[in-house]
Amino acid sequence: MQYAAITDRLADTGGAKWAIHQRCREMKREGADIIELTIGEPDLPPDPQLFEVCHRSMIAGRTGYSSGRGEPELLEAIAARYARRRAGVDTSNVMCFPGTQTALFATLMGLTGPGDGVLVGDPFYATYEGVIRASGAHRESVPLKAENGFRLSAEDLEAAITPKSRVLLLNSPQNPSGAVLSAEEISRIGAVCKAHDLWIVSDEVYEELVFDGVFASPFDDPALAERTIALSSISKSHAAPGFRSGWAVGPREFCEKLLPLSETMLFGNQPFIADMTAFALNSDIATSKQMRTDYKRRSNLFADRLEALPGLVPYRPQAGMFIIVDVSATGLDGESFAWRLLEHGVAVMPGSSFGENAGNLIRLSLTVPDEMVEAACGRIAAFVEARQ
Repeated sequence: MQYAAITDRLADTGGAKWAIHQRCREMKREGADIIELTIGEPDLPPDPQLFEVCHRSMIAGRTGYSSGRGEPELLEAIAARYARRRAGVDTSNVMCFPGTQTALFATLMGLTGPGDGVLVGDPFYATYEGVIRASGAHRESVPLKAENGFRLSAEDLEAAITPKSRVLLLNSPQNPSGAVLSAEEISRIGAVCKAHDLWIVSDEVYEELVFDGVFASPFDDPALAERTIALSSISKSHAAPGFRSGWAVGPREFCEKLLPLSETMLFGNQPFIADMTAFALNSDIATSKQMRTDYKRRSNLFADRLEALPGLVPYRPQAGMFIIVDVSATGLDGESFAWRLLEHGVAVMPGSSFGENAGNLIRLSLTVPDEMVEAACGRIAAFVEARQ
């Protein structure tokens, strides 16, 4: 039987990247004692108020079809949030989606086609490869250098641009490194994008998990308004990944153009989840503040312990829920190190899941209690020292 070309384009972008995570889950089901540091699933539950709002909304009958663009109250809440960052934003600049992943897919399908290039920093979030390839576009890597704290530089971006380049997929705070771009760095990157007429798709899902300092975004610069689309969700900020509630905010024309595509895929998110999300965005909820405190403390616990071990070089994140470690001095690449470490009861992600520039890295999640961080460090130490 024949299949559409998209299935071939995406054939190697799916579950294979998460093979260690899947094997970890299998081993745990079989009774193995594994400390799971693979995926970014918050260890805090959502605030109880969110469950209450969601429940009341369902009981009130908010279980029907949604608008293709999104429920009015949620559109207003998102617009108000972004209008505080840049004047002139209203509901015509907003589209709702079931999570950031869907927003990414729809946005890149709407901006790119066969042969187009999407510039993205390498290392990059594992699913970027798929959302880029889906439309027939291809990834154009921009190296994120360790000596620059894994932050995208305007100079490296300029050097990577080709005649096919159409979009910069920007991620700050960044996954997997936790790097955060400053307003000055973003200004220089924005100037390059203007000079080459590039769209900027800004994945800002970790916006509220910056440990210290101020979050900066190209969306906030009026000079970049016509070319910037900001994407986010409540998955990380409110510890609610399973509710699948995200959005895209960009130029009015972009939203008008993308709406038929979105409506072909889905009609917004569920009304009762939209009500919960609007409440979350309009309320002072302390979940992200607690996560910032926890993840910064745990990243320092990991870094302090691991940097004392032979062959390991941890990079302290500035934000997010991960820490990356260079393992090349152990004589292993990230993939080999991760699989062998799994045999010692710790599951981590190999850097190969995050691009060619991450082959010597592993990524550890910060979403486990401190005592499990300590236990994981002990197991990692025993594994590394046994290799000496």
